[in-house]
Amino acid sequence: VDLGTAGDFAILTKTGVTTTGVTSVDGDMGTSPIAAAAITGFSLIMDSTNTFSKSPLVTGKVKAASYTSPTPSTMTTAISDMETAYTNAAGRVNPDYLDLFAGTIEGKTLESGLYKWGSNVGFTSSLTFHGGADKVWILQMTGDLIVGSGAKVILSGGAKADNIFWQVAGSTTLHTTAHMEGTILCATAIVFQTGSSLNGKAL
Repeated sequence: VDLGTAGDFAILTKTGVTTTGVTSVDGDMGTSPIAAAAITGFSLIMDSTNTFSKSPLVTGKVKAASYTSPTPSTMTTAISDMETAYTNAAGRVNPDYLDLFAGTIEGKTLESGLYKWGSNVGFTSSLTFHGGADKVWILQMTGDLIVGSGAKVILSGGAKADNIFWQVAGSTTLHTTAHMEGTILCATAIVFQTGSSLNGKAL
């Protein structure tokens, strides 16, 4: 799935980002069309150019549609690319696996391919992605993605987080201390509870 310029961001959202606890974002973060005021809890410090801000919680730059040009145009393009990527992932047909394990996938090992569920998808323990570095996983779901407390994704056989795409029509919740791998393309909301983590992108 081609992320375009959306792939330049660790977190990208149309409606804002909020944190209330200990948070660490490795990469850039951005929001559009909503203004920077919708980024809360990050103690933003505006750069002298007014084109981006910094945060002690974010290693990269924080960008918003309300900042000085060329940032608004950059953000518009990134959001458009994010929406295109979501549509691309959601539009894939002829799945290799349909409604596998009725969406309850803890303890399972997933080979590469296209997965589709007409339901929520969740796991409460480990979930393994097994395949070479060139293999791709696309997981489509019409419901929510629910990662239970302490659950974790494991990569084996050379599998790469960059090649795993979660297309979620509902919301995504990582419960306490859960760990995920891959790019989450979520239409509604992505919630990280205390101690949870993602090696990938939240878009």
